[in-house]
Amino acid sequence: MVSIPASRDVVCVCPATEITGPYVGVRSPMQSSLTRPSSFVARHLSAYWDARSATLLLGCQVCHSPAGMPGQPLSSWDVRSATLLLFPQLPARRSQQDSDYAELSPTMKTPCTMTPYSSWQASILRTAMVDVSFVKGPLTNQVTRDLDNEANHVFDCSHPIPTGVRDYFLTLQSSGATHFKVPLNWAQLLPTGLASQPNKPVVACYQALLKQLVEVGLQPLVVLHSSGSVPEALRALYGSWESLQLIEEFERYAELAFHEFGELTSTWITLSHLEELGPEGLSTDAVPPPIQNAIQAHRNVYQLYHHLFPSREMYRNTDYIFGWDMVDLFGVLEDVDTSIKKSQPNSKGDVAFKRSYNRVWDKFSIETPSERDSFLKESFPSGWAISSESFKVEDGWSEGGKGETIWDRFGHEDKVFGKQTADLACDSYHKVDYDVYLLRGLLVDTYQFSISWARIFPTGHLGSHSEKGTLYYEKLINALTESGIQPVVTLHHWDMPQVLQDYGGWTNASVVEAFKDYADFCFSRFGDRVKTWNTFSSPWVVSHSGYGTGKHPPGIQDYVIASYQASHNILKSHAEAWHIYNDKYRKNQGGKVGIALNSDWAEPLDPSKPQDVAAADRYLQFMLGRFAHPIFVNGDYPDVLKTKIGQKRKSCPAFEPAKLPVFTAEESKRIRGTADFMGLNHYTSRLVSISDGSCTPGPEGVGDFQAHVDPSWPSTVSDWIRPVPWGLRRLLNYISKEYLSDTKMPLYITGNGMPTGYEDNFNDTQRIEYLRSYINEALKSIRLDGVDVQRFTVQSLMDGFEGSKGYSERFGLHHVNFEDQNRPRTPKQSAYFYSQVITTNGFGSKKALDSPTRLSFQTTRLLKPLPPSDVPSQSKVIWEKFSHQTNFERKLYHYGTFPQGFQWGAASSAYQIEGGWNADAKGPSVWDTFTQKPGSILNDANGDVACDSYNRLEEDLYMLRALKVQSYRFSLSWSRIFPSGRRPSLNQKGVEYYDRLINGLLAYNITPMMTIYHWDLPQALQDINGWENVEMVDIFNDFCNFCFSTFGDRVKFWMTINQPYTIAWLGYGLGQIPPNVIRPGDAPYKVAHNLLKAHAKAYHTYDEKYRESQRGLVSIALNADWAEPKDVNVIREVVAADRALQFQLGWFAHPIFKNGDYPEAMKWHVSNKSELQGLSESRLPTFTEQEKAYIRGTADVFCINTYTTKVVGHATTRLTPYSYDYDRDISVTEVGDTPTTAISNQKAVSWGIRLLNWIMEEYGNPEIYVTENGVATDPNAMLDDIERVFYYKTYIDEVLKAYDLDGVNVRGYTAASLMDSFEWLNGYIVGFGLHHVDFTNPNRPRTPKYSAHYYFQVIKDNGYPITEDATPLYGHFPKNFLWGTATASFQIEGGWRADGKGLSIWDQFSHTPLKVLNDDNGDIACDSYNKIEEDVALLKQLKVVHYRFSISWPRVLPDGTPKHINELGLDYYHRLLDALLAANIQPHVTLYHWDLPQALQDVGGWENETVVTRFREYADVLFSRLGHKVKVWITLNEPYNVATAGYGYGVHAPGISSTPATLPYNVGHNLIKAHAEAWHLYNDVYRAKQGSVISITLNSDAEPRNPYKQEDVDAAQRLIQFFIGWFAHPIFNGDYSEMMKTIIRDRSLAAGLPKSRLPEFTPAEIQRIKGTHDFFGFNHYTTVLAFYIDYGDLQHYEADRGAGAMSDRTYLDSGSSWLKVSPFGFRKILKFIKDEYGNPPVVITENGISEEGPLDLNDVLRIYNFETYINQALKAYLLDGVDVQGYTAWSLMDNFEWASGYSERFGLFYVNHSDSALPRIAKKSVSSYETIVNCNGFPDPSQGPHPCLNPLPEGTSAPPTLLPTSSIPVENIVSFLGMELSPNSAESGLYAMFALLIVGAIAVITSSYCLLKKKKISSNVESMNMEMKL
Repeated sequence: MVSIPASRDVVCVCPATEITGPYVGVRSPMQSSLTRPSSFVARHLSAYWDARSATLLLGCQVCHSPAGMPGQPLSSWDVRSATLLLFPQLPARRSQQDSDYAELSPTMKTPCTMTPYSSWQASILRTAMVDVSFVKGPLTNQVTRDLDNEANHVFDCSHPIPTGVRDYFLTLQSSGATHFKVPLNWAQLLPTGLASQPNKPVVACYQALLKQLVEVGLQPLVVLHSSGSVPEALRALYGSWESLQLIEEFERYAELAFHEFGELTSTWITLSHLEELGPEGLSTDAVPPPIQNAIQAHRNVYQLYHHLFPSREMYRNTDYIFGWDMVDLFGVLEDVDTSIKKSQPNSKGDVAFKRSYNRVWDKFSIETPSERDSFLKESFPSGWAISSESFKVEDGWSEGGKGETIWDRFGHEDKVFGKQTADLACDSYHKVDYDVYLLRGLLVDTYQFSISWARIFPTGHLGSHSEKGTLYYEKLINALTESGIQPVVTLHHWDMPQVLQDYGGWTNASVVEAFKDYADFCFSRFGDRVKTWNTFSSPWVVSHSGYGTGKHPPGIQDYVIASYQASHNILKSHAEAWHIYNDKYRKNQGGKVGIALNSDWAEPLDPSKPQDVAAADRYLQFMLGRFAHPIFVNGDYPDVLKTKIGQKRKSCPAFEPAKLPVFTAEESKRIRGTADFMGLNHYTSRLVSISDGSCTPGPEGVGDFQAHVDPSWPSTVSDWIRPVPWGLRRLLNYISKEYLSDTKMPLYITGNGMPTGYEDNFNDTQRIEYLRSYINEALKSIRLDGVDVQRFTVQSLMDGFEGSKGYSERFGLHHVNFEDQNRPRTPKQSAYFYSQVITTNGFGSKKALDSPTRLSFQTTRLLKPLPPSDVPSQSKVIWEKFSHQTNFERKLYHYGTFPQGFQWGAASSAYQIEGGWNADAKGPSVWDTFTQKPGSILNDANGDVACDSYNRLEEDLYMLRALKVQSYRFSLSWSRIFPSGRRPSLNQKGVEYYDRLINGLLAYNITPMMTIYHWDLPQALQDINGWENVEMVDIFNDFCNFCFSTFGDRVKFWMTINQPYTIAWLGYGLGQIPPNVIRPGDAPYKVAHNLLKAHAKAYHTYDEKYRESQRGLVSIALNADWAEPKDVNVIREVVAADRALQFQLGWFAHPIFKNGDYPEAMKWHVSNKSELQGLSESRLPTFTEQEKAYIRGTADVFCINTYTTKVVGHATTRLTPYSYDYDRDISVTEVGDTPTTAISNQKAVSWGIRLLNWIMEEYGNPEIYVTENGVATDPNAMLDDIERVFYYKTYIDEVLKAYDLDGVNVRGYTAASLMDSFEWLNGYIVGFGLHHVDFTNPNRPRTPKYSAHYYFQVIKDNGYPITEDATPLYGHFPKNFLWGTATASFQIEGGWRADGKGLSIWDQFSHTPLKVLNDDNGDIACDSYNKIEEDVALLKQLKVVHYRFSISWPRVLPDGTPKHINELGLDYYHRLLDALLAANIQPHVTLYHWDLPQALQDVGGWENETVVTRFREYADVLFSRLGHKVKVWITLNEPYNVATAGYGYGVHAPGISSTPATLPYNVGHNLIKAHAEAWHLYNDVYRAKQGSVISITLNSDAEPRNPYKQEDVDAAQRLIQFFIGWFAHPIFNGDYSEMMKTIIRDRSLAAGLPKSRLPEFTPAEIQRIKGTHDFFGFNHYTTVLAFYIDYGDLQHYEADRGAGAMSDRTYLDSGSSWLKVSPFGFRKILKFIKDEYGNPPVVITENGISEEGPLDLNDVLRIYNFETYINQALKAYLLDGVDVQGYTAWSLMDNFEWASGYSERFGLFYVNHSDSALPRIAKKSVSSYETIVNCNGFPDPSQGPHPCLNPLPEGTSAPPTLLPTSSIPVENIVSFLGMELSPNSAESGLYAMFALLIVGAIAVITSSYCLLKKKKISSNVESMNMEMKL
């Protein structure tokens, strides 16, 4: 028997088989010898053991039964090394004395098994296959075999490998040794203790040692750890093996060792010589903690090894761990586990320090399905979010300079399902407010969205920055923060700029720097508001699908190189972005930067197979670990990924399936730790099994695993998403342990959701269940597992473009209708579910309300009565004040805000929205009875379901939250609470509904405004005659009393009755509404009488019983139309208007707010009518004095509903039949020239809100609440309800005027209504709602209309604060700015046949009947042909420096050709030019202003291409004869109008409209060529000697009608391109625009035409036309709102343009129907010219306004027009950098306005055509314009009076000259400070620099003084521009 050193304790066990014989030695604490069990069997065994470490090497051989074996003492078990030695009978021979090992038996291969003998010792040897013969080593420093002193001499690579080692190894190998033991020194390898910081020389030393062993044929037997080699840094931190943290560090050390040395050996010992494990004495019932930890460390390292080397399975003879290989050698240590758990009942046992996946799997694999699926009803800590991604929702794919992305290209190449693209997507680029509306409704506190890299940097690089794209995100971020929603920004979500991809995209290393610049820009621009950043979202998808499988763009199929290279560069890009933020921005911005990684959860397909468990772990490492491991662990890829790729490289020599890039040490260091949190996108799970991936590229091939799904898992429309909710909890646990346990970083769930199909629009129950279960699993991970999940993000906010699936899969909580160009968003049921989860913060009990802000209603009570109204009332002053206003005064928009605390609300009523007509025991109302009778309502509509609000409370609250109203006005259904109308029938279910509604409102700080009765009287009460029955007073009071007592603790604003007028007159008079009583003569008065008394009693009940405790307000909601007198100058008409108001509003307001009685006018008229009708008493009941006192003052505020205005006149009406209507003696008509609505008698007349002023005057200035105001629109308008927007825009502004200008005490405004509903007699054929309701859908989906977003903005702004557009800018135009005015020859000259002038087309046109209004013509016009001196005098009076006029072509060339030059005509122009120059006024001459010689028109005019030559000839005459006197030439005026109005519509001369499909385009074509020829003629022949400039004057205007709608945005762009672009694009950019060419060509070909109707320029023509400009002449008058129109197959200009135009109702009118005052558009179109055409010098060649009707020389409209338009031009110059060099007012004088004749007057000077002398008379605008000219802009009034305000004598200096850079001869240009200047200018600039240096020196001295002076921006800008001019 072998002698074992006494210092080693062993236990000897022989394997048991069917053969009996050997003995088993077991040492207990009380034994020192081996005992034989009662039975023991063995099969085969051979063993070699290391006497020093007590390590046994096993083989299989027949076990012998030696004689005398029982009772022979053996040494005990080595507790410290815990090595089990298996001993049979010793063999006959033994090794040499100097051998380290003893050979015990020959080698054989036979399975061996073992039976357990101790609860804390080894359990079972399941199977073993070894082939070991002889082991030597370890190497010592002296290469000795001094075993007794080994610890001091084992070679540890602290010194170089000893010389001669190779020879020594060869000697051992030749002597029969097969293995050599190599103990690693932990402390030497990791001196700091950190696996991320290995000692590289030591690593290299061990690698060299192992390589030498392998080279000589010895197999290394590597020992991971022996006693005493724990790094001192770790020992100092954690102590010894009793520390769990030390065990975790040992596992990391082992992983490093396997990575560095695993390819050089396959035989390992985990632990050896562990004296540090503790005392030798052990108990069989308690294993010491160090032993427990060491055992577990071994097991974890074993699992790690087989995870890294999965192919090294049990049945390979050289590939498994020895020593502590307890799992394979001795089972799973179940008894040891049991003992550990018993000894540590409160610990997590071995799970805490296993490999992360195994820990998690062991924990959850034992769950039963019921345990797994249990639902946790608790709350989250915080953090609710929802997400979207840029390319999925934004649209605007090429707008604002955005660059193409890889997804744009992918879609345009038809690689997406259904050939769909993201070009429009959800149109979020235009719908920021729409999206934020949804977020407010959802109640999320966070919105995660991505930025489109290509929208900010179109090429991907910093130098291509697009400010328009940046401003979109500015707008979005600001809108979020204003709504209290935190923005979370993802920098990159898959949509790389295509330009970068063209250079390799993520496979090109240069992308790292580009991304760094992009991130830097985003941090700097948005970081002050964005505090959470994701650098990337799901980068694995980019690498896998974009560069691996190619299923996503850029469509690269290369999983060998490209996929891994993309990951590599993404990781480096992420790290650089993180460091940029950390180094530059973190300190000031205080935000966080992380990354959102995606991962499935993976479970073993066969949980009983360790191979599948390891495969599942690899699945996660290959997916999640690919990015998480470098960032969160050690800066490098997971070892298992690297190892597997290395193995594949060896096993697949012919084809490498993967090439993984390598990080340098510096890169790893820079990547590690670059996250402040981990984001997780998780959607589904997989079952994973081991497989042989062979040499197949891709994760499964390289990783040797295969993914599956359980067929029992539910399916979704997506083939990759299966709901497996428990996977989320397990994955969160795994991430927490694997990546976040050390750093304690928070974990954000950054994406979770599931898709439904296209047909699942609203009732998405599957998504609700998905979210419910997944959110609950996240909750479990927080509450039960302690995972630090701080945010849950649902994917996604709305349906969008889902990548390669297009729009076929829908992830949104909001449905988007992609077939509607409005892209409406409608909440699905899942949206309401999620908002409820947020409300309750999970699944616990509803969270307590946050002390909602409630109205504090403080009002002055009406303590004393007011005297009765006079007849007419004193309030007639309102008509005196307002009815004489001019249209300008009436329509001028007012900017301002309402007082703080102003109540913005929305309204509804019970019957209109609730539905549930008989639900939960509700009783029938009179409206139920009425509508259920066929034929009562159009289409037999009823309110049985209506909006179903009774069952959809959360959906109504959603809308109110989104609108952010402060109040919600709703009514109670009397018959829902008291089904019989009386208290004994109380229905608690009805009460509960209103309780939920009220509580829901208060939860969101929305004040309930409750109407107790809104027309739906219980039928049971109508059965006793309803309001005709005086008993109703008490019955109503009882109902009110119940409501006050039940709801009054929360409701503070009560309205007893809504519109009692409507009830009395329409319900009991005309019988149009229930109860349909038709007795117009008496019933309305009787009913009103009872209504008043009922209201008063209810008021007193509240006052006496509840006011003191509840402190609310009580009123009544009255209604009235404003009554405008038919003729305000006729007193009888004013009295009639006043009477109309008294009969409608005063009927109820007079008793309540004045004296308790009806108005005198009403009493007088009804009484007289009754007497005339032969009645003994008035039909109007009377109140007793007691009743008057009781009624008087029964309202705390004045509530008014108003919708429209009527024109009222006096009338003597019929005496019979008796009727309230006839009692009034009035006639009622509609207001003319006002917008109509969907209800015929409700026109939109916003100025009728002066009703508020009348109420103020009439009722003592009470506090007024507008409790209903709104407009009906056609349901076909649905969502784009521009008419409603205009209605609110005008009506609310009139309310603002009443408050801000007139002092009306308005306290609140309520929009009617919240949503479309049952509109009484109109059923569902009209809609009043801010939200559309689809009544054909059982879900009654609610969708916000355009008006909802508009109304929210009004609420947010609390009115209309003055905008930048409306705010005047003070400053000045540049020196030498060209101020002028303009006319045109035909409009002013007259002399139509004088001195040989030829006929023009306008002569012909105006002499054709019905062509010109009033048959006017230009025969005389203003007779300027004979009034040169007078006209020049006007110019001198204006002090303008230039005068633009046109030359009459037929006056100079009567037949249009130079065959005959009319010298007399030329002489006129010579005289005019001379007079102008004498007055120092610069002539700006237009060659052609529409008056073509008729002779040329006779041969086709502009349609005939010969006209190009004729025009060149005409220009040549003028240049040669007049050019020396003219410095500015304009070739053509508004060629657009020539082509369209003259040759398309035919409304201008020559009046042709016969061929609109082609003629306008042909004419335009010739006009452009004619211009070019004239320009080249001047440039080539005359410029050098005359030195003038020449260009063209164009005109344009357009803005989108609905800026939220892509269709309208596109329509506006088309309109501009077909307008100004038609001519400017060829001249400034070359050729027609692509948009125009493409549209016309496509429409032409679609109509069957062989080619485009738009003519084509030849390449030579394009080059000749391009650049034919010296400046941009621009005429502008108004801005239209463009919208899309589909003309079908029609072929003409309008149809090609596909755009209609209209005006905003708030724009001021002019004398021309087409011209509305809209100055804001002026600045925008000037900025467009700058951006589109390279910022050319711009001369505004026309701008003005017309008037019509009676003459008023006080032309305030023109003054306003000039001031506002010129100020917009100043903004364009100073703020936008537009090179505006001149302004020309149109027109000098009133003149012939084309087809309008003389009816429209544009002039600064009035021309009296009734006087044959045609005198010119200055209007007031002359002095206004003169002041602007004199001041060269607008001096700042805060700086005191400006000298320019004092008129100076007429100037005599030479006028300034327009001389743009482009006109300077090239050879005379020099470069100065980066500018191209003439030599003289450069010289001046040099002198100016010296002067400025001197000025600068002086400035230093005086700076202290200057700092004390307050400077305005305008002054600074002016000074700056003056210096720039120098």
